[in-house]
Amino acid sequence: MSFENQKKFERYTITSALPYANGPIHIGHLAGVYVPADIYARYLRLKGRDVLFIGGSDEHGVPITIKARNEGVSPQDIVDKYHGIIKKSFRDFGISFDVYSRTSNAIHHQTASAFFEKLYKNGNFIEQTSEQYYDAENKQFLADRYITGTCPHCSYEKAYGDQCESCGTSLSATDLINPKSALSGNVPQLKETKHWYLPLNEYEPWLKEWIVEGHKNDWRSTVYGQCKSWIDNGLHPRAVTRDLDWGVKVPIQGADGKVLYVWFDAPIGYISASREWAEETGNDWEKYWKDDSTKLVHFIGKDNIVFHCIIFPAMLKAEGSYILPDNVPANEFLNLENDKISTSRNWAVWLHEYLEDFPGKQDVLRYVLTANAPETKDNDFTWKDFQAKNNSELLAIFGNFINRTLVLIQKYYKGRVPAKGILNALDTVTLTELATYPEKIGHSIENYRFREAVGELMNLARLGNKYLTETEPWKTIKTDEKRVETILNIALQISANLAILSEPFIPFTSVKLKEMMGMLASHSWDAAGKDDLINEGLILPTPSLLFERIEDEAIEAQVQKLLNTKKANESQAIKASPAKENINFEDFAKMDIRVGTILEAVKVAKTKKLLQLKVDMGFDQRTIVSGIAEYFQPEEIIGKQVSVLVNLEPKTLRGIESQGMILMAENADGSLKFVAPFSNTINGSEIK
Repeated sequence: MSFENQKKFERYTITSALPYANGPIHIGHLAGVYVPADIYARYLRLKGRDVLFIGGSDEHGVPITIKARNEGVSPQDIVDKYHGIIKKSFRDFGISFDVYSRTSNAIHHQTASAFFEKLYKNGNFIEQTSEQYYDAENKQFLADRYITGTCPHCSYEKAYGDQCESCGTSLSATDLINPKSALSGNVPQLKETKHWYLPLNEYEPWLKEWIVEGHKNDWRSTVYGQCKSWIDNGLHPRAVTRDLDWGVKVPIQGADGKVLYVWFDAPIGYISASREWAEETGNDWEKYWKDDSTKLVHFIGKDNIVFHCIIFPAMLKAEGSYILPDNVPANEFLNLENDKISTSRNWAVWLHEYLEDFPGKQDVLRYVLTANAPETKDNDFTWKDFQAKNNSELLAIFGNFINRTLVLIQKYYKGRVPAKGILNALDTVTLTELATYPEKIGHSIENYRFREAVGELMNLARLGNKYLTETEPWKTIKTDEKRVETILNIALQISANLAILSEPFIPFTSVKLKEMMGMLASHSWDAAGKDDLINEGLILPTPSLLFERIEDEAIEAQVQKLLNTKKANESQAIKASPAKENINFEDFAKMDIRVGTILEAVKVAKTKKLLQLKVDMGFDQRTIVSGIAEYFQPEEIIGKQVSVLVNLEPKTLRGIESQGMILMAENADGSLKFVAPFSNTINGSEIK
């Protein structure tokens, strides 16, 4: 049986992966999920299709509770904070959700509970008791992220119970060497607990037919390959509940202290968001989820493929009344300056910060992320490439063509659209090629090839520039004014087409361009490709530039920000030296450490590291030679109080007898600081 479906759909349900509300949105999220999903939704709306584009914050799960615990606040405080940041960032960036919900809403808890209850009553779950780690001090079972230990594969000492972030290997908590509770630091105990499992193994034959046989030719190779690998290796029951306080409570007796596992809970968020939207707008949500004439498309990153292609479809199949996803165009990962984006290392370009640093340049980032979309392999974002794509493509190709056209209209015709007149062979060829772009771009979008689509959009701008270069209206005006009218009318028609066809990719620019050309915002996709979009005689407003040059200073500031982040990460990564062997108290008591004040400091001749110091110890003044010249200027340390080991056997350095040792602390970056009393202390005071 083939599941390939070539029919025309009456409506489209588009979901985008729900971001965790434990941090802001970064460019990896945008490139992987939200920009391509928005392009697809905007395109379909321009085609006159019935679209429901769903987004929302995933507000349950262990990362939320960990962040709340670390910050000393409640999980609700965390999700309220970041849901607000995320929602505003998406809105300001132009992601055109029909609804942006959140899984802490009551309607979601109701929806997820009802979904679980139906599967439970239908006997779709199995109950199973197993041993899981338990923190006796905190009296709670530990989720995988609450257990740390040494990775058995790479020996990384801070691996989590579900994954090693050093080597990327998926783990089980019991795989860890020397496991510890992240709550107390104690060694956790194994203790029995009961949970409910979705028996994925029972759905294996159906999933094999639906995916392996049905979607081999229309799903991306990465998506298909990952699904096939899971199925070929055999599926196993997967727990749908966890021992946690934060989340959707398991709605059956005997499940106190348990919530729905976030992977079960989160995708139901698409359905609850649809219900929320329906209540607010008076629409029927069920036809977007239960009508076979609806096309369901999930936009996700490759780390969510299994959940959206195997687990969630199995859940929908078990429930029985829902449609299944027609496609899941998962993207690969976007790296940043040749390094993996990492929220824990702050190695990211955060959307809310970008919008502050580059006001009015949403479309530049949208364009760059689309042109560099990691559709078939991981790709890289660099600030230099960002600058180049703005200056050399958006500004020099797209913006240049529009500006040349509109400036010439103002110069020669005071803004009035000239008549098309008689066409020659070049005009006809140009307009014939123009007519092909809506279908070319649309075909690429409908097949989820967004890089290809935006490339064709830029090719249309190149066609316009080529046409102006070949016709040279600025020269022709001297000999054939009628011919120039035709040239500029055609250039305007190309510009109008760009205004329509650019809307899915760079919507803010599209709106601005339509305003400059006196176009209605309601132009549909199917209106594009024509050469009569701008009427003769229409008076156009004075144009303005669509794009601005991004200067080196702005890019250097962003690069420096990342360099500062890298430096901070490297400093934190330097581990403190292990403690030396124990000594007895009598050995310690032999050391005489006193407070002193530096009176004089001079560099020792012909050395880079040595300073000769005169230090007032209260009971005497003594000369000390210290290797700190690379870290301090002599004049800046005069008057500083320091700690001195005064009964160290004198040693001659470069002909100078040193009568003690200044105590220093070494920072992670190798720099030194004086070990000094917190406040001024009498010279000669003992340090004990």
